[in-house]
Amino acid sequence: MISHFTRISLIALVSAAIGLSPISVMAADPAPAAAPAPADQAAAKTAKKQAKKEKKAEKKSKKKSKKKAKAASPAAAPAAQ
Repeated sequence: MISHFTRISLIALVSAAIGLSPISVMAADPAPAAAPAPADQAAAKTAKKQAKKEKKAEKKSKKKSKKKAKAASPAAAPAAQ
């Protein structure tokens, strides 16, 4: 038979283990909230890059159309004279 003292010691040990288990989990993973932040930062960086590419493409197309208009203008002027 298990003595009264042994039974109380076993109960105290189990209770302590259950009580300390959340603390040991937190100690194993010190910064769970820090992981999503780089993902958000990467998404923001990707969006910024995409916006920059779009702006560059728009600027390039504007420049091309301006160049075409300029090239067409002198060709039309001598024909009118």
